[in-house]
Amino acid sequence: MINLTKPRKASGSGLLRWIIGLIFVLIVIAGINAGIKDDSLAEEPQQTAQQAGDTDLEAQVRAEETASGQDSGLAENNLANGGYPADENLTVHFLDVGQGDSIFLEYNGKAMLVDAGERNQGSGISAYLHEHDISGIDYVVATHPHADHIGGMDEILNGFQVEHFIDSGFPQTSKTYENMLITIDEKNIPFEVAEKGEEIEFDPAVDVEVLNPGPEYSDDLNENSVVLKVSYGEVSFLLMGDAGLETEENLMNAGYDLDSDILKVGHHASRSGSGDEFISAVSPEISVIEVGADNDYGHPHPEVLERLQKVSRVYRTDLDGSIVVTTDGSAYTVIAQKAGSGEEVIETEPAESGADSSSASMIIKENEPEDAEVEENVASSSTKSIVYVSDLSLQDEWVEITNKGSSPVSLKGWKIEDEGSKHTYTFPSCTLDSQTTLTLYTGEGTDTATELYWRESPIWNNDGDTAYLYDDSEKLVDVLER
Repeated sequence: MINLTKPRKASGSGLLRWIIGLIFVLIVIAGINAGIKDDSLAEEPQQTAQQAGDTDLEAQVRAEETASGQDSGLAENNLANGGYPADENLTVHFLDVGQGDSIFLEYNGKAMLVDAGERNQGSGISAYLHEHDISGIDYVVATHPHADHIGGMDEILNGFQVEHFIDSGFPQTSKTYENMLITIDEKNIPFEVAEKGEEIEFDPAVDVEVLNPGPEYSDDLNENSVVLKVSYGEVSFLLMGDAGLETEENLMNAGYDLDSDILKVGHHASRSGSGDEFISAVSPEISVIEVGADNDYGHPHPEVLERLQKVSRVYRTDLDGSIVVTTDGSAYTVIAQKAGSGEEVIETEPAESGADSSSASMIIKENEPEDAEVEENVASSSTKSIVYVSDLSLQDEWVEITNKGSSPVSLKGWKIEDEGSKHTYTFPSCTLDSQTTLTLYTGEGTDTATELYWRESPIWNNDGDTAYLYDDSEKLVDVLER
């Protein structure tokens, strides 16, 4: 039984945020029902059949005769006594929601949605689910409360019968998060907090293990992301949310079997994650990066992209559109929405380093779906705001905001946050004139029309940091990474 009244430890400012958020959650959420069982995974992590080095089977190729994009021969490759139905496939959809995350899993009439992108992506995700005959969702998982992961939740929670809602348990005092909780309460959706060492009861044939967050929260929201390992027979998926280097190290130190065939890369392949040792431990054959086209973050980071390409085949939603992986538990197919010509492409073997990482056969198929119109609704349509982060000095501790438009803009209620939302500055009642730049300094000083002072020190990490600009409705307006 998961009990929201059993708070985990939080250090520093995280404790205050937890207390504030917990009080709100307890008021809003009337009842908490548990849908997660404790498998004592934290003490004795279960080992799957995909341990690195267990087998050196090379990827096998099987021709397909169907034009619909479904692999009619997948079920024939089931193990004789694999413990899962011979006529069922697990399908995992990595949806193109621009600069955000949304993953849809379906198996044996059951559905799970992990994250729901930005607010403007909710309708597209909803249309995609309806297109796949989904009227109810067994589990909705919010990996963490950043807007690019929960912005579209209201559309989902209001449009579908949701049986369970799973949260990281580390709240954010944002309107987006509060609105989501209010909807959960109004719809009487059972609310559960994920904890490391538990398993989500999705289906007896599909293992969904919770690897993060741990018993002690991080001050970095991203590092509190719900991390899931999904295993079906010999095929496994590792879904990292926005978790980065801190979580990766914790997972490796905990002794988990991280080896996985398909990796949903953490934090849109930013430089804050996907470390060498972690990628080596996962040894993926396929890496999926959920990322927006021409995003202002600079994602994926070139160094991380190169690291992933050395060990796996990399798919990106900005280049490949929505990516669908279908598996019978023995082999899997990969279908990319945007393949150009629409012809089928079959690889004879996986990436060199991935060949030894799993016993699963791999089939790569890329084609244009017959009904691409629905998926286009989920595509990114991001354009740079007229108000944007024009510069950031990590050493001198200041960030510049510029209005390149032809009219003044009120910044009252707007926010600046650093990486991981460790520090937040809320703009007072002030107006940024047309073609004007405002500088926000760290330290003491007297505010003027073009100079404001963030009375904390220090804020920016000299080894690298990111400035996030949100408007008064909690919508992410711009990002600058240094």
